[in-house]
Amino acid sequence: MTSVRTEQDAELPALVEGLLESYRSEPRAHHINRRFLPSRDEIIEIIGLLLQLMYPGYYGRQDLTDQNLPYHTGVLLSTVRDKLQRQISVCLCYHKEAHGECPDAAERFSRHHAVELTKAFLRQLPAIRSTLILDVQAAYDGDPAATHLDEIILAYPGLLAVTVYRIAHALHELEVPLMPRIMTEWAHAHTGADIHPGASIGPRFFIDHATGVVIGETSTIGENVKLYQGVTLGALSHPRDDQGRVIRGTKRHPSVEDNVTLYANATILGGQTVVGASTIVGGSVFLSHSVEPFSRVAVKPPELQLRLARSVARSAEEAATPRPAPVEEPPPDPREDVDAAEE
Repeated sequence: MTSVRTEQDAELPALVEGLLESYRSEPRAHHINRRFLPSRDEIIEIIGLLLQLMYPGYYGRQDLTDQNLPYHTGVLLSTVRDKLQRQISVCLCYHKEAHGECPDAAERFSRHHAVELTKAFLRQLPAIRSTLILDVQAAYDGDPAATHLDEIILAYPGLLAVTVYRIAHALHELEVPLMPRIMTEWAHAHTGADIHPGASIGPRFFIDHATGVVIGETSTIGENVKLYQGVTLGALSHPRDDQGRVIRGTKRHPSVEDNVTLYANATILGGQTVVGASTIVGGSVFLSHSVEPFSRVAVKPPELQLRLARSVARSAEEAATPRPAPVEEPPPDPREDVDAAEE
C-alpha cells in the first residue's frame, strides 16, 4: 500500500504542472489574481430571505401571529439588508475590476453606492409583493386544477420563477451587475422556466406548468398574460457589426400585449414581432411576424397516417375473415345395425 501511495505522490508534480499550464494558456475560465467575486451561496440565501418577506408563513417560520410578526419582519429585513449591501458592493467592485479600474478605488466607491442601492431596492418590496399577489390570483383564476391560493404559493414552479424574476428585475433596473442573473438562473434550475431579469412583465402574469419556458432579455409582456409550458420568446438572429461582433443593447425579443394566451410550445421570435392584445396563439405555432389584436393563430392540423405492425395487422385480418360453417354428417341408419346383427 505504501509503494502505491509513493508512486501516486510521484505523479502529482506532473499533474499539477499540467493544470497550471492550462491556467496560464487559457485564462478565460479562471478567477486568479483578482480580488472581487460575488458569492453565489450568499445570493441564494438572499433569495430565501426575500421569499420569507414576500410570503410570510409559507417560507421559513410558520408560527407567525399578529403579535410576533413585526419583530420577525424586522429581523428578516435587517439580515437581508446586510447581506444585500455586502453582495451588491462585491458585484459593483467585480464589475469595475473586470473593466480595468483600480480595485482600491472601486471598493471605496462601491461601498457607499451599495448602501444607496440597497435602500432603493428595499423600498420597492411592498410594491413587488402587491404585484406578486396579482400573479398568485392570476394563477388561481387560470388553472381549474388549483384548489386554493396556498397550493399555488407552496407548489407551483411557475409562481416561484415569476417571484424570483420580479426580485431580480428590480435589481436589474438598479443596474446591479451579475446578481440578477445568478438569481434567475437559480430559479431556472429549480423550475425549468428561464426568465431573463431584463424582461419587462406586467402584473397578473401566469406560467402554467413552467417547464421549458424561455423569455429573452428584451421581451415586453403586458398585463394578464398566460403562458403554457415550452413557450419561447426569443431572438431571430443576433445583429453584428462590420467586424462580426454581436451588437448588444438592441431590441431582439418580441412584445406581447395585454390579455394574450400562448399555448404549449409556441415560439415567438424577433424584436419587431408584436402579438396584439387579446390574441390566442395555439400550440406549436412558429411566429416571426406581428399579428393584430384579437387574432387567433393556429397551425393547420397535420394529416394523420396510421399503420399497424404486420403481425398485428395479420391477426386482425384473420379475425375478420369469416370461416365456413362446419358440414354436419347425417345420422346413422338403424337398419344397418339390424343387418349386422343378423349376420
